[in-house]
Amino acid sequence: MTEDSRADRRSPVGEPVVRSDPTVTGERAAEAVGFDPDDPESVAEAAETVARFSAGDVGDDDHVLMLRGAAACAALVRGVGSYKAAAERAGDDVSVAFIRKWARVHDLPQAIRRQVASGKIAPSAAKHIARLGGTDRYLLAWATIDGDLTVREVRSIASAVNDGGDVESAVREAGVQLGHVGVDLPLNTYVELRRRASNESRAPGDIAAAALDDYFADGSQ
Repeated sequence: MTEDSRADRRSPVGEPVVRSDPTVTGERAAEAVGFDPDDPESVAEAAETVARFSAGDVGDDDHVLMLRGAAACAALVRGVGSYKAAAERAGDDVSVAFIRKWARVHDLPQAIRRQVASGKIAPSAAKHIARLGGTDRYLLAWATIDGDLTVREVRSIASAVNDGGDVESAVREAGVQLGHVGVDLPLNTYVELRRRASNESRAPGDIAAAALDDYFADGSQ
């Protein structure tokens, strides 16, 4: 499986894979800064970035810079070996909890981080999505977008799941139906889908799901 298809990040720590992609961040892709945890100078730059980030120099509306701060947190932790050492290196005003939260955001799968960079998921919501693991991360991320969930709702769902609850139930209580996606189809495709569904006495979604399963199983993407 590729990193895009699983819930564990495998891309290098601090590498601006998403932030440097112009299809996601547009002209701001040129601003992308990477951090190398094996380079002392880069680790020092990461520490300075984390200090500024913690001081509130970056607002939640600047998704790209928030992701840069998250990358700096992750690289700093790897560079110095622990959350505690990273907080000490960044300065007295930087807490272990702050670094841990944002390092986890950087460790989210690329598919989710792309939505943060594009502004569809707020960085403050991504912090709570990152509290979950495995497929639950994806389910909460897509529910956040499809249901236009607030940060408070995302936080509540993440807490419920961490307390032993089921993500589907927690999301449903927030008014979001997992698995429901609205799509726009070319008219010819739309007519054919409806025709076949009617003739086969099947729901259009069942046919679409089967076709997508075959597409994903092909392994060419």
